[in-house]
Order: sequence, then structure tokens, then C-alpha cells
Amino acid sequence: MRIALVRQRYNPYGGAERIVAAALPALERAGVDVTLIARQWEGWGARQVLRVSPFYLGRLWRDWSFARAARKAWRRRGFDLVQSHERIPGCDVYRAGDGVHARWLEIRREEGSPAERLGIWVNPYHRYVCAAEKAMFEHPRLRAVICISRMVREEVRARFRIAPEKLHVIYNGVDLARFSPKARAALRAEARAALGVQPRDTVFLFVGSGFRRKGVDTAIRALAQAGEKGLRLVVAGRDRESARFEALARERGVAERVRFLGGSEDVRPLYAGADCFMLPTRYDPFGTTALEALAMGLPAIVSARAGAAELVRPGENGWLCEAGDSGGLARRMLEADRALRDEPRLAQAARATAERFGIDDMARQLAELYAALVEGARR
Repeated sequence: MRIALVRQRYNPYGGAERIVAAALPALERAGVDVTLIARQWEGWGARQVLRVSPFYLGRLWRDWSFARAARKAWRRRGFDLVQSHERIPGCDVYRAGDGVHARWLEIRREEGSPAERLGIWVNPYHRYVCAAEKAMFEHPRLRAVICISRMVREEVRARFRIAPEKLHVIYNGVDLARFSPKARAALRAEARAALGVQPRDTVFLFVGSGFRRKGVDTAIRALAQAGEKGLRLVVAGRDRESARFEALARERGVAERVRFLGGSEDVRPLYAGADCFMLPTRYDPFGTTALEALAMGLPAIVSARAGAAELVRPGENGWLCEAGDSGGLARRMLEADRALRDEPRLAQAARATAERFGIDDMARQLAELYAALVEGARR
């Protein structure tokens, strides 16, 4: 079975990219012959690559030109199936790892200023993405959508003319050997020392890019509202407006308790040094970092607008919060601080949750879906 996976670029700090890179060898172990179609191939670890990198200026032209070139590439090769991780009409399978762009724009319009709403309306890139998204979901060639959470499945079903039987929920997988409580224990002392925290400090960790969408401002405000001096916030990730969030920490009087680390290719020491993970996002289709944290034995506070909230059992392996509600998040942080001091079972429950989502289990589900689609096409 010859499968093409389409993903435009590799970002070593991105959760979606880590999933693709980890899935490639897992799919091969499951008996799938995988070729990666990409503009940039370094970092993936793929054994078979078709590089397509047409000239572009600006992100609209970038995405349009890649989509056009990728379609030409997969048509020349005649794969059994083409699974795209980009919004490209005409693929056989789409993995909705970025969720529904129209839903994210809806949230931004609801919560944004008049200037932001105007900016969204006049931006041609958003019109292009929404048009490509609709054309792809409603294209007659599309045979399956891999929804990485039930939340994504319901958003796709509500917005597009697509048969419900095409929507398959397959959660992200995690490398359970690489992200493990054993690794956390081995790395913890050195990681805590590097962060400069005291033994009794409770460290909350955020990992990701796109600080505003993922709620870093909410986390900073919550830290200030919690009032407990032993609480620390570590922010790992890249953002073009990171200086604005650092200024917010100073404005709220918590700059000395917030560390901005920038991007990190190996996030395991960060999970090891932390006591609780947080993802107070305004919108996230899943949240691979939350699953990695759980696999390391780290309980998580996750927004109800994240697909990863479907894995959280409040008080057992983490807590839920509402997007943008800094007061509610502050209460969850204080609750976590108390529970972490007395309940080692939280770490065990977090790990037990992640063990249901190993990378090989994800690859097996994908391989079974591919085989069913190929067999169905032959009838």
C-alpha cells in the first residue's frame, strides 16, 4: 500500500510536525509504504521524499503554489492514497490537524476589537483558506477526514456538506518510551536547577507557539490573580509578539515569576522540571503538548476549547478551565497547587491516560483506515 503524506514545512517547535515525524516510522512498521511530499523535508526523518518548492511571495501565494505543485506531484506518481495535512482540494484523505479555520475566525471576530474584525474581513489570506477548506471538505474525491478530536468532527459536520461516515476520530499519538515518568525523574533535578526554582515552588508550564490564541495572556493574568508567591509560570515557544506578553507580566507584577524560554527542540526537560501543564487556549484542535505532558506523568489544566479536554478527568489527571477566564484559571491553579502536594496519584492517572494513545496505536488505526479505503476503491 503506497501512501503519500503531504505537509508543506517542518517546524521543530510544532506539535503537528512532531506527530508527522513520529508517525512516519510507525506507519512503516505497520506495513505502509510512505512518501512525504513537502516543500521542506529536513527534520522529518522520511526515507522517501518528493520535494515541491515553487517560488512564492507572501503566505497566500505560498500556500496556493504549494497546493498546485503537490497535486501535480501526487498525480504523476499514482499513489494508492494521498493524505494531506494541508487544505488541498482533491486529496483522498485529509488530516484535520489544524481544525476548522472558519471556526477560529469566528472566535476571533466574537472576541476581537473592531479593528481586528476589520483586519480579518479585508485579509485575502483568510478568504483563500476558507475557500480552500470548503472546496476540500466538499470535494467528491475526498474519501475520509481524520478528525483529531470529537470537537473537530462536530465542527466539520456542522459547517460543511460532508457525509458523516467520512469523519473518523483518530487522536494524536505519543512516543510513550520517549515521554515517560522515568525520563521525567531522570531529568527533573537538573531541569529545576536550570529554571532557578525552589523545591517548594509549583511550576506551571506552557509549551507552544501562537501565544494569544493559546492563552498565554490568560495564564499571566491568572498567575497574578492567584496571589500565591510560590507559583511559577514557564512559557516555552516562539511568538513574534513575545515582548508584549513580557510587558504584560511586568504590568501585572509577576515578571519575576514568569520565565520566557523561547523555542526548544527537546521539550522533555521542561516537562520534567514542571509540576503541572497548562493549555488555556482560545482554540486548539487537540494539543499534542498536553498529551506529551500526560505521558510524562504531568497533570494538565486544559481549556474546554481544546480537543485535549476530552482526555481530562477533573481532579483525577488534571482540570478544565474556560478560555479567557483568568479568574477561573487562577482557581484551578490554586486547586492544582494543593492537590499536587498531597496526591501522587495524579501523576499515575496522567500516565495511564496517555498510555491509551501510543504512537503505534495511532499508526495501527491509520493503517486500518487506509486498507479499508483502498479495498473499497477496488470493489
